[in-house]
Amino acid sequence: MLFHVRMDVHLPRDLPAGERDAILAREKAYSQELQRSGEWRHIWRIAGAYANVSIFDVADNARLHEILSGLPLFPFMTITVMPLLRHPSAIRDDDT
Repeated sequence: MLFHVRMDVHLPRDLPAGERDAILAREKAYSQELQRSGEWRHIWRIAGAYANVSIFDVADNARLHEILSGLPLFPFMTITVMPLLRHPSAIRDDDT
C-alpha cells in the first residue's frame, strides 16, 4: 500500500543540544534503513519549513503506524497520512 505522509517537526527550543543531536542522528539512521528496505520510497523537504513529504510503500496501515511511531522524532511531530490509490486514468503500470 502506498501512503503520502507529511511530517512537521516541532523540536522544543529548550531541548539540550546534546539530546537534540542524538535524536537527529538516530532519526537519520532509522529513516535511511527504511529507505534502503524500500518501505520509505521517497522523501522531500518542504522549503521554508522543518517538514517533509514522504511516500511509504508498506504492507498495511499497521506497518505504517509501526514505522511512524518508531521515529525518534515522533514525539515532536505533527503527521498527516493520506492513502494513495491508482487513478483510473493513469497510463503507467508501476507505482514509482
